[in-house]
Amino acid sequence: MSDSYFFDLPKINPDQLSPAVWAYIGDAVYELFVRHQLITGGPDKTKNLHHKAVSKVRASFQAGLVNKMHSFLKESELEIIKRGRNVKSGHVPAGSDPITYRYSTAFEALIGYLYLKEDYARLMEVLQKTAELGDYD
Repeated sequence: MSDSYFFDLPKINPDQLSPAVWAYIGDAVYELFVRHQLITGGPDKTKNLHHKAVSKVRASFQAGLVNKMHSFLKESELEIIKRGRNVKSGHVPAGSDPITYRYSTAFEALIGYLYLKEDYARLMEVLQKTAELGDYD
């Protein structure tokens, strides 16, 4: 096994998956990015890191990012956002409303799609933009 396990994962064509699956993996990728950003900000108690992370991964925050990033995104990425927004969810988490949750799912779908497409350069551009807009300190 290689030292860089994450880069040796089997290639998956995201176009053969549903937007719900893009959002599923995008949720994990985005949370890892947020946590990494937080620990690079200097030492802090894990309790504080957790509270900061939760504030950045909640649906309302992610939905706000979609609106702020609209002009930054490419036309193809806006189409992914649209497809992610139209995912039918069986439930909406407490503390959220259906529209906010749909935009949050759309954001996660974009992150997941770029990750699965292995377009890491663009993924990092998008994630760095979220850091600029979201004040991850």
